[in-house]
Amino acid sequence: MRIFISLFAGSLFGAGLLISGITDTTKVQGWLDVFGNWDPTLAFVMGGAILPMLIAWRLTGNRQPLTGGQFPTMSQSDPDRRLILGSVMFGMGWGLAGLCPGPAIASLTYGGYGGVVFLIAMIAGMYAAPTLGAKLDRTANAA
Repeated sequence: MRIFISLFAGSLFGAGLLISGITDTTKVQGWLDVFGNWDPTLAFVMGGAILPMLIAWRLTGNRQPLTGGQFPTMSQSDPDRRLILGSVMFGMGWGLAGLCPGPAIASLTYGGYGGVVFLIAMIAGMYAAPTLGAKLDRTANAA
């Protein structure tokens, strides 16, 4: 049952990415170009994702998932150096390439070599992040 729910959710997510245009790098870069030819349509996509998730967090209080296990708890921690640095790096990559992880995977079917290069760089960054984060923490603690 869990695999079917996962397949449905992943397919729905992928279809949403394609329909919303978030896999189109020029549309994403147009959204980020607030002082140029700004395209505000992705604000509706983000709102369409954030609002239902906010409601879902509120409604899942003491409920259990259909497939067992537990829902993750909402993080209550304050932003730290790693979160801020990761957010900046994510934003820079999104702005430069016009892709983030979900659309990067979806674009493999039509994005050509650029999508493959982005995906390889993204995976390399994911593997490098824990090592670089630990080094950043050691440097901050030594100062």
